[in-house]
Amino acid sequence: MTRHRIYLLRHGQVAYFVDGRPVDQNDVHLTEEGRRESEQTAAALAGISFDRVITSGLPRAVETAQIVAPAHELEAWPEFRELEAGRLADVADPEAAFVGAFSGSLPEDSTFLGGESIGSLLDRALPALQRLAGEPDWDIALVVAHGGTIRALLSYALTGGRAFLGNFELAPASISIIDVGDDWIVRAVNVTPYDLTHTRTRLRTMEELWAQYKSM
Repeated sequence: MTRHRIYLLRHGQVAYFVDGRPVDQNDVHLTEEGRRESEQTAAALAGISFDRVITSGLPRAVETAQIVAPAHELEAWPEFRELEAGRLADVADPEAAFVGAFSGSLPEDSTFLGGESIGSLLDRALPALQRLAGEPDWDIALVVAHGGTIRALLSYALTGGRAFLGNFELAPASISIIDVGDDWIVRAVNVTPYDLTHTRTRLRTMEELWAQYKSM
């Protein structure tokens, strides 16, 4: 049996709030810390020969891929972009929306901060993953994407169906690994080269973002 391997890489750390204001989520860039994280992840992956390097096309994913796989031509697959948030001013309970955004097994009609639904994410991301898995002439691929998107892809790899299991924590510049073929295997989740024992925090990413939002 032949299986292809896909490394799922979340982009490095970014600043979603600058000077007390939220940044357009489609124009967020890596911070200096995000670049350092990505450089350490690049060192951990230095021995891997990627046949394809795919990003969501968003700047933070492209910048991470350029650090981790600088010699490769990047493919932009917008199906792997992050969930689109709504307007925070329109969210009735912002704290619950932040803290519960990736908590438990979420139904498809759940929305991300009042924006895009989980079902919409699955509609675009899962066919893209299946298409990649079915394409010939590659053995190892790197997909640089986002926390919500990678949760959806891992959930599919684990369950074989449309599911969104939110309780994976995915640190910036973390690596998850799936092998795809006649059956699918999850090899690793949230491997973080710069913090292998996860001592930096016990908060969810969205809990950290809520704290930043409150401090604006």
